[in-house]
Amino acid sequence: MEKIIDEKQQGNSLVMEPKKENGRKLFIESYGCQMNFSDSEIVASILSKEGFNTTQNLEEADLVLVNTCSIREKAEQTVRKRLEKYNAVKRINPEMKVGVLGCMAERLKSKFLEEEKIVDLVVGPDAYKDLPNLINEVDEGRDAVNVILSKEETYGDISPVRLQTNGVSAFVSITRGCDNMCTFCVVPFTRGRERSRDPQSIVEEVNDLATKGYKEITLLGQNVDSYLWYGGGLKKDFKDATPMQKATAVNFAGLLKLVAEAQPKMRIRFSTSNPQDMTMDVIEAMAKYNNICNYIHLPVQSGSDRVLKKMNRLHTREEYFELIDNIKKLIPDCGISHDIITGFPTETDEDHQDTLSLMEYVKYDFGFMFAYSERPGTMAERKFEDDVPEKIKKQRLTEIVNLQQKHSLYRTQQFIGKTVEVLIEKESKKSSEHWSGRNTQNTVVVFPKENYKVGDFVNVKIKDCTSATLIGEPVGPSEMN
Repeated sequence: MEKIIDEKQQGNSLVMEPKKENGRKLFIESYGCQMNFSDSEIVASILSKEGFNTTQNLEEADLVLVNTCSIREKAEQTVRKRLEKYNAVKRINPEMKVGVLGCMAERLKSKFLEEEKIVDLVVGPDAYKDLPNLINEVDEGRDAVNVILSKEETYGDISPVRLQTNGVSAFVSITRGCDNMCTFCVVPFTRGRERSRDPQSIVEEVNDLATKGYKEITLLGQNVDSYLWYGGGLKKDFKDATPMQKATAVNFAGLLKLVAEAQPKMRIRFSTSNPQDMTMDVIEAMAKYNNICNYIHLPVQSGSDRVLKKMNRLHTREEYFELIDNIKKLIPDCGISHDIITGFPTETDEDHQDTLSLMEYVKYDFGFMFAYSERPGTMAERKFEDDVPEKIKKQRLTEIVNLQQKHSLYRTQQFIGKTVEVLIEKESKKSSEHWSGRNTQNTVVVFPKENYKVGDFVNVKIKDCTSATLIGEPVGPSEMN
């Protein structure tokens, strides 16, 4: 499962620097995971060459695109409600065209055109290069659909525009698709087989971001630890690669090394990891390079071996503990976050207690916690009855959330009295006199502005905290500047 962006960040319209020669206006919104936001930047780049500038004003748009998520039912409901808003605007501006992108488009395909009469085009995650042709079809009065999944497309040759950026941090996509087939997840069906991007194109994109003043990048993939480049092709076909391809192959640890050495003054993050695929060489690379952040998003989903097996998670509870121990051994101050699903089919009170005890063992910095939502087409939907009552799901979710809040406070309290390095990202939401940024463990830090500016690395001594935020005083610039 991909890391879900906080819902307060979802649905924001995305804007790039306009080109004077472009005469049409594009309004694009993204929902769901970081990969969708990254994909929207690819889409905007493609359409910029087709005469579109982005706009934040829905009413003036010639083309409206919504990049969708299917990971939970709530995400799809949010999109359908948003389409109602588009419909109201389209009644005033009937020339406006509406398109649905992303995982929901892939899942529903042409059925979307029947269910949502407002929709003019439906485009899956691997078909964005076909958008110019599809828009021409729509301009000529025909509906347009392209949801064909690719085994090769990585968009490595597209230079994404940076939408709604703070000019400090950016996403860099390194893989697409997923081969893991967790029984609860739609991603393998909506994003296809796993394939990796040429490492040279990744390094070039990172170098370009550095020249533009960016200070931090996040390497993105459904499962970054599965990254494997041997000249192109699906990961599953690596066994058929030539001896030379195997000898020169680059895995995720190798990619981290390339990026860290290419830009030693740039912070590097990555998401999302899968416990079954995270190897010691990745942890060793993190420990070796100071510019690779001490933070891992490591979804566990459940603390019960029985439930993990039904989820087709290819790690056990004990293997997860061993991985956590290895991380803490090499990177003692590493921040760790999680995904947990409660109420998976057949989950018992004993299974739930196993999840709580696992949380007690790890004491995560923060997490993303959900009640199970049956997704059409998944193995779980086909094979298992959604038999845990909603009341029980909500009760268990509340217990998990409450325990996580306790652990989050425990983790932030460990920083009191310590000095941490913070990259300033923006003004604090609560005070115009304070900056907000994150430390290497991905924890938000706020402190007085003084003479610092967005993009500065600052050493901050922590004086106080909440369960989600560190509060401190700046003590001087960091060596990363």
